[in-house]
Amino acid sequence: MSMNSKSGSDMSNKSSVRIEPWGEGDLPLLKKLLGDPAMTEHLGGPESDEQLVRRQARYEKLVESGKGRMFKVVLQETGEAAGSVGYWDSSHNGEEIYEIGWSVLPAFQGQGIASMATTLAIAMARSDGKHRFLHAFPSVENPPSNALCRKLGFTLVEECEFEYPKGHFMRCNDWRLDLL
Repeated sequence: MSMNSKSGSDMSNKSSVRIEPWGEGDLPLLKKLLGDPAMTEHLGGPESDEQLVRRQARYEKLVESGKGRMFKVVLQETGEAAGSVGYWDSSHNGEEIYEIGWSVLPAFQGQGIASMATTLAIAMARSDGKHRFLHAFPSVENPPSNALCRKLGFTLVEECEFEYPKGHFMRCNDWRLDLL
């Protein structure tokens, strides 16, 4: 899947991205995304190598489990991995939902990549037809992720306490998108 866009700061030659199913060779990318203190500032800090290996295995098996999808975000022009995006089954306030999350490496931030990739993932979640609502829970202290939710048409439901990772609670905004 690819998406062309000239929004945000024009990505010139890198004006499109594609999302590819998360695969066996993506552990190095995962380490850059979730093993780095700066990248996990709004997520409770970096995960250990052991935690990342377990997460990699979960990401690889997510589709066959029928509980969601995880993708690598790839620049169309260069084939370079720029981040991740995915959605998975979750429960929130007694309702079965999809939860969505994304992460873009620092070198690619501010170029509209998260917006393009998340738009593609939303289309996939919509086509799956499993849940009516898709929620995102960015930290209240993460202005870029909250702005992305607003830009993509999510509705701000409330500020809430959210546990991520297990044992770490943070203040998040609950953004909801109707997939119908």
